[in-house]
Order: sequence, then C-alpha cells, then structure tokens
Amino acid sequence: MRSPDLTSSDPRATLRAGLPDRYLTPDDIAGMFGVPLETVYQWRKKRTGPPGFRIGKHVRYDPAEVRMFVAQLKTADQEAA
Repeated sequence: MRSPDLTSSDPRATLRAGLPDRYLTPDDIAGMFGVPLETVYQWRKKRTGPPGFRIGKHVRYDPAEVRMFVAQLKTADQEAA
C-alpha cells in the first residue's frame, strides 16, 4: 500500500519536506505558511515577507529565498527568547 502524499494534504508539509524545484506562487506561499492569500500580498507590499519578483504580471518566489526568510525568522525568534 502506498503512503499518502503529505504535501498534497498539508501544504505546510512542503516546508518540512523541502521546497519544490520551481518558482513558487503566492498561493503556494499562503498554503505553506497557513495564512490567507491577502496576507501574502500585504507582506509583499510592506516588504515584510519572503522576497518575491515579477514575471510579467505574475509574482513568483525563489524557494532558496523562502528558505533564507524562514531561517532568519527562526534566528530572530531564538535571539528574542
């Protein structure tokens, strides 16, 4: 019997299992962090979330930069504790 694909049932599992080898969409980011899509757009507007870039009219996120963003959050949280 095949084990279930955790990334399809829980988008946040993508962060634990490793990010995909493709540029991520705002929907991907919202799913991984468990926040509304509007929050992702607000992060971009305020420059407080992972850095994104435009390809034409579409916003994309580099998985390597998302990893660095998460690492910075963890470091800041550990230093604050």
